[in-house]
Amino acid sequence: MATVELRFSAQPEHVRTARLVAAAVARRAGLEEALLDEVRLAVGEACSRAVGLHRSHEVSAPVRVLLTEEEKVFSIEVADEVPGPSGGGDSASAQAGGAAEPEADGEDEMGLAVISGLVDDVEVTSGESGGVIRMSWPTTAVPEVH
Repeated sequence: MATVELRFSAQPEHVRTARLVAAAVARRAGLEEALLDEVRLAVGEACSRAVGLHRSHEVSAPVRVLLTEEEKVFSIEVADEVPGPSGGGDSASAQAGGAAEPEADGEDEMGLAVISGLVDDVEVTSGESGGVIRMSWPTTAVPEVH
């Protein structure tokens, strides 16, 4: 199992870098070329969402992106450190920590809807230590060896 971990400060300009890294690692993991745009868009939405949550809740911790290559599966986790309701949950309002303004909550729900439309296998969780969006895609090609 190969894993790449990316951490970046919650600045919108770093989202582009996360998208580029995710696409490069996905290609190397053997993801079909046709799915790379999905990966870029989904990672962009998830990272933009995490950046927005960090900024609106004044969280100084970095956003974390984990790219994992396993046999026949490529997965990405985008984690924020904005505490959600105790015990976790998988709703958009739970991800926003319940303290977001209604407009921000609507944007949060829209981002999650876009991700759900792009990725067949997506899981959203939140808890006291923050939220995680986990997305995965099947790999069919043999990964490149460098």
